[in-house]
Amino acid sequence: MTTEPLRIGVLGAARIAGAAIAAPARTTGHRLVAVAARDRSRAADFAAEHGVERVLDTYADVIADPEVEAVYNPLANGLHGPWNLAAIAAGKHVLSEKPSASNLEEAVEVRDAAAKAGVVVMEAFHYLYHPVTRRLHELLESGELGELRHVETVVNIPAPADEDPRWSLPLAGGAVMDLGCYSLHAARSLAPWAGGAPRLLAARGGERAVAPGVDEWLDADLEYPGGATASARCHMDAEALEMSWRIVGSRGEATAPCFVLPHTDDRVVVRTPDGERVEELGKRTSYTYQLEAFAATLRDGAPLLTDADDAVESMRMIDACYRAAGFEPRPRSAAVTPPAAGPSA
Repeated sequence: MTTEPLRIGVLGAARIAGAAIAAPARTTGHRLVAVAARDRSRAADFAAEHGVERVLDTYADVIADPEVEAVYNPLANGLHGPWNLAAIAAGKHVLSEKPSASNLEEAVEVRDAAAKAGVVVMEAFHYLYHPVTRRLHELLESGELGELRHVETVVNIPAPADEDPRWSLPLAGGAVMDLGCYSLHAARSLAPWAGGAPRLLAARGGERAVAPGVDEWLDADLEYPGGATASARCHMDAEALEMSWRIVGSRGEATAPCFVLPHTDDRVVVRTPDGERVEELGKRTSYTYQLEAFAATLRDGAPLLTDADDAVESMRMIDACYRAAGFEPRPRSAAVTPPAAGPSA
């Protein structure tokens, strides 16, 4: 039973950090010990708004803080790998926004470093911990949908501004890195009911006109060992937000209209020969469930669904999609060289 609060250090004052770590920590009683940002005033504002105990000057200071036991990394994609490695080198556990690295090679390095240091790295695929996703899995496990036949995942958003780091190749941007990773991960999560993990059949993508080498959209076709198929689509310049997941079985189908942000739409729509029903699974955020899972692993040794091994497999699929669609995997970031920190006192 988890009792002692986690002591968390936050790298940066990114938009996602308020929803993904600050609000869940407040709800679950965990401590935000320290925060730093490139602009100290932004860190101070974040700390004042979210009850962070102290503001430090640099990310390295957060990692070196002896009271910090776990680091939350919501930096731009290309900064995930370097700062995850720096935190691991300091003996800290890591909750990293996805993807946890820029490419497969870096993801393997993060995994191996964490194993050697004996620390936990959790990749923040928060959707997996929400009852919406658990219910979709239960519908397959129970046999109500029959044998898995086809899966469709779509994650689309209207375009971020051109200067947004999600369009930056040096910072490992692109639609697959920001959005398609959810589509692919959701498809991969169905492996237990499909005879194993899916393999990539083909991928097609389009380049952002003002960002050479960066994917604006990508569609991937997958096949499971048991014969079921899947399509995983993403678009980062869509007319409207869509984050849907449809599972088709031999006896029926189920759809989650917004599986990535289930607190905004917690429905699962089930259609079988007996009729259609709508289940509502709760508006508690997936980020809250995720932090509880992280704490349960660190305090109680509970198994972790999105660990560093899973992160490697995610990155393997992402890199394969890029290559199949005519892109290069994202480069490792040259924007920062974190300190080679030893274990903190």
